[in-house]
Amino acid sequence: MIHVADVKDLQYLTIHKVGNAGKDEPLVFSKSPIDLSNEEISKLLLNYFIHPFANNSEYYHLFHSIELPLNEIFVCASRIFEDKSTFQEQSIHIAQHLYDNSIHPKIKGGELYLAYFDKCLIDGEGVEAIGIFKSETRETYLKVYLHNENYEVNYEDGINISKLDKGCLIFNIEKEDGFRISIIDALSKQNEAVYWKDDFLKVKRRED
Repeated sequence: MIHVADVKDLQYLTIHKVGNAGKDEPLVFSKSPIDLSNEEISKLLLNYFIHPFANNSEYYHLFHSIELPLNEIFVCASRIFEDKSTFQEQSIHIAQHLYDNSIHPKIKGGELYLAYFDKCLIDGEGVEAIGIFKSETRETYLKVYLHNENYEVNYEDGINISKLDKGCLIFNIEKEDGFRISIIDALSKQNEAVYWKDDFLKVKRRED
């Protein structure tokens, strides 16, 4: 089981915009990882990314029907674990791979977050981890504020950090089997959502 409280070191984070390729929506890459110097924002991001995995005890492995090195996510994750300086380059490959598999007409575009955690405590063992998260749902928030001694109301669209739409954590263990993977998919009951596990990640349930 993943110990959420022990995941504290979010070392790298980059964000790309991935639309629906079947609808000719755009794919937009960030040029570099974002600045994580603001501790409060880093804590909010950690909560958004990691908390949904707290009670997730089911694990998977990346796989390919022919051979494991043909799995795109396995290749990118392996390169990041071997050399962290390739993080941004590999994140672009991962975003492109997701875009290529986002062709079902009901798949929603959204922000794709790629994260690197220096240490995650999983089953008592501290390991590196790569996080891949996607936000597809935006919500409207009311802003109530004081202006010239009167309260005013406005609104803005944003992401609810209590609701992670899709995510996976790739732990740097069991590489020979396709790494150990934990997955969140809030839309898994819908037919179009299988693209996350079956087409994009290509995983199989870990036998234990």
